[in-house]
Amino acid sequence: MVTKERAVQLVEDLLSRERQESPWLPEVAVCDVKEHALGWLITWQSVEYIRSRDLEKMLVGGGPYLVDRQDGSIHHIPVTTYCREDWEELYLQQVRGVRPPDPLIAVVRALVHSGGTMAAMRHLRKQAPLLAPREAKAYVMALRDGAEPPEELVNITRKQEMCPPLPITRLAGPAQ
Repeated sequence: MVTKERAVQLVEDLLSRERQESPWLPEVAVCDVKEHALGWLITWQSVEYIRSRDLEKMLVGGGPYLVDRQDGSIHHIPVTTYCREDWEELYLQQVRGVRPPDPLIAVVRALVHSGGTMAAMRHLRKQAPLLAPREAKAYVMALRDGAEPPEELVNITRKQEMCPPLPITRLAGPAQ
């Protein structure tokens, strides 16, 4: 478990290293820390803005850093991603490898048992038209046999966004 104080220290160290590597960057400092179920959300801002509150000195568009509660790794959440309601799910998928739920699995599994394999395949192909017939068959047969469908087929069943969020990037860590 990473404490608030440790999370702030990790981010301050990272900001200091970034400034040493790129001296033309403005001096920045931590300006807010919020506890979150995943860790510590830390925002930072230019020191000039913090001192003066002059909007011309404000850095915009960066997004917060998340210090992971489990291992102390630091991740940048782009502001456009952070503004979305589902950024936590995206973090769990991209960083921790949590598989998002299959939106069709429960219905298709029930159809296999109540209406048979063909009914389940028809429903699946109607809901996920990008699945080829052989892919739909593999998906349904896995469910019929009590297994989970392959991840590459499940990915096809998920709705693809027209404008997907910017990815969350690991900046450092895990912490020692």
